[in-house]
Amino acid sequence: MSTNDIDDDRRGRPGVLPRASCTTVPAGRQRTRQPHPDTDRSTTMTHPFFAKHQETLERALQAIATRGYWSPFTEMPSPRAYGETAAADGEASFKQYLNAAFPLAQRGSTGSVGQEVSPFGFALGTTYPGFEIDALLARVSDAHKTWRAAPPQTWVGVSLEILKRLNERSFEMANAVMHTTGQAFMMAFQAGGPHAQDRGLEAVAYAWDELRRIPDTAYWEKPQGKNPPLAMEKRYTVVPRGVALVLGCCTFPTWNGYPGLFASLATGNAVIVKPHPGAILPLAITVKVAREVLEEAGFDPDVVTLAATNPNDGALVQQLARRDEVRVIDFTGSTANGDWLETHARQAQVYTEKAGVNQIVIDSTDDLKGMARNIGFSLALYSGQMCTAPQNIYIPRDGIQTPDGKVSFDEVVAAIAASVQKTCSDPAKAVELLGAIQNEGVLARIDEARKLGRVVLDSQPLQHPAFADARVRTPLIVALDVADEATYTREWFGPITFVIAVDSSAQAFALAGRTAARHGALTLSAYTTSAEGEAQALDAALEGRVALSLNLTGGVFVNQSAAYSDYHGTGGNPAANASLADAAFVANRFRVVQSRHHVAARSEAGGA
Repeated sequence: MSTNDIDDDRRGRPGVLPRASCTTVPAGRQRTRQPHPDTDRSTTMTHPFFAKHQETLERALQAIATRGYWSPFTEMPSPRAYGETAAADGEASFKQYLNAAFPLAQRGSTGSVGQEVSPFGFALGTTYPGFEIDALLARVSDAHKTWRAAPPQTWVGVSLEILKRLNERSFEMANAVMHTTGQAFMMAFQAGGPHAQDRGLEAVAYAWDELRRIPDTAYWEKPQGKNPPLAMEKRYTVVPRGVALVLGCCTFPTWNGYPGLFASLATGNAVIVKPHPGAILPLAITVKVAREVLEEAGFDPDVVTLAATNPNDGALVQQLARRDEVRVIDFTGSTANGDWLETHARQAQVYTEKAGVNQIVIDSTDDLKGMARNIGFSLALYSGQMCTAPQNIYIPRDGIQTPDGKVSFDEVVAAIAASVQKTCSDPAKAVELLGAIQNEGVLARIDEARKLGRVVLDSQPLQHPAFADARVRTPLIVALDVADEATYTREWFGPITFVIAVDSSAQAFALAGRTAARHGALTLSAYTTSAEGEAQALDAALEGRVALSLNLTGGVFVNQSAAYSDYHGTGGNPAANASLADAAFVANRFRVVQSRHHVAARSEAGGA
């Protein structure tokens, strides 16, 4: 297993009530138990951070219940939202990290690591504290003792404060994300900052929604006829699993990393953050902020710890992931590495997002131009390096129906290719959409894909106006036949798209569902003007357990996934074994341990 493998370059968003005691006495009977001041969390004062962010938490809970649009974080890099000097301050902070040791004091560190190179053409020169596994786990496990003893309100409150402070540093984070992932600045700001923070907050909301269901205590009484009733008092303690390990990716280190990080932290686990060697800085900043908040709250900052590594760190990661202290793992990366973790890290609850084959089925359309424009944008966005980017486009070989009559396969393909060409025609503007290629492995994959079929639109290098050595490539479109299944049912990560001639729309929908089920997918898109086509698209989505988008021709693109509303992944096909986020993503990060003892009955023999 290697977290620097070229196939691992993928990836890689009711009101609040305090947790109170409850009772199971018959209706109408009042609870009279006196609380124990040392053990009853219902008597604990609300943590200041929880109180500070309670309104935000309430809104987040409402959002995940109603699934409408909401965000407390401004997604535009506006001086009004972030301050007049925020952009300059953020860039200055980023530049201070270059060619310097990252300012992170972690006890027991050994040596230094760090070999990040910006996809825009320069070495960052940033170094980070190294670690030795035994010492790392010893200090994180020790820090966890006081963290797990805190009440859930504290776990949640501290998590919310960390997110707030990360939001305040969104410009700094944008520069860090841009120069490790290759995202253009606007995407780096949004996906690396506010949208990632939304995904973190979403996980915290789900965590609190589960935690608040668990009472501290209950009075239990069972009638025994003419005999005195059986009566017991029961106490319930939330017990976190232990040490959690977040294994980051090099394309969306925060967007994909924050759900697991904050789901574990908000359920009382300590978290080791192990970034991809190519994208350490964004998660190092995250860890630094988290440690500052933890220390202010009176906890050992080692509750959140950075474990940075150099490239080719597979053996080290395998050793760390299999340690008994590690009880939760969140991973984003290649299928090979994800499968290895699921198979070998048996002591841990493992959540993985792996490779997938995202697909578009074109049956018919009432807006050919809008469809082509929407698809072209999706193919160009961040050079296809999004886990939601489409790869396969199925088109009937005898063409599709439009308001202007039948349009041939070649004409549909030409419309999509023309849209991509138009998007990339002005290099100065195109680079702000394409970004840069994260690593050399993607370039090699483009060269390999060229040989697979008829090249409809070749991938070309573009000169970046601000970064002369940036790796910028336009999308590659290759025509295949439905018979080439062995080729197009594997993931070709990067700006690589296959337009595939199928015998019929029915065949395409069946193929899409089967491919998602067998090989994994995070997105499925379909264009159809008929009720029958919509039904077939839905059947394919259900068979493949993949999110479906229908007839996107406007300002929403299949690549996009909105926190609080869209479930990113279903956990139902090989692309991911979990969804970001839902109750299942958080509920298994803790256990409930109960104790019970006899007490005097409140009812008399023969009572109701």
